[in-house]
Amino acid sequence: MKKLGDAELEIMKILWKTDAPCTSNQILEGLYGIKDWKLSSLMTALSRLAQKGFVCCDRSTRTNYYTALITEEDYKLTESQNFLARLYDSSIQKLVAGLYQGNRISEDDLKELRDYLDRQEEIK
Repeated sequence: MKKLGDAELEIMKILWKTDAPCTSNQILEGLYGIKDWKLSSLMTALSRLAQKGFVCCDRSTRTNYYTALITEEDYKLTESQNFLARLYDSSIQKLVAGLYQGNRISEDDLKELRDYLDRQEEIK
């Protein structure tokens, strides 16, 4: 799976939030306050996303409708694995240790993580 640029990710977030296909105008409205784009810039980005295999454009009606082809969960999982492999040799322990030693993770964060791991163990 290819990586999304920042602007492309903002577009995908809008598509992931909706259950129905979106028009370019609906996407542009969703970007309001996040990106100050003209319709032509959005259309270029949507074309790139289609080429990368992230979106599908339904042109069967007078209005084009865009749908995400990749789920948010799948993208996040792939990006998380790539990030972990690239920066921490695929070690979650190294990631958490780096955050903790850098004072970037609080005691509340650690408790939340412990609680989450405990719940996961109970499920298994």
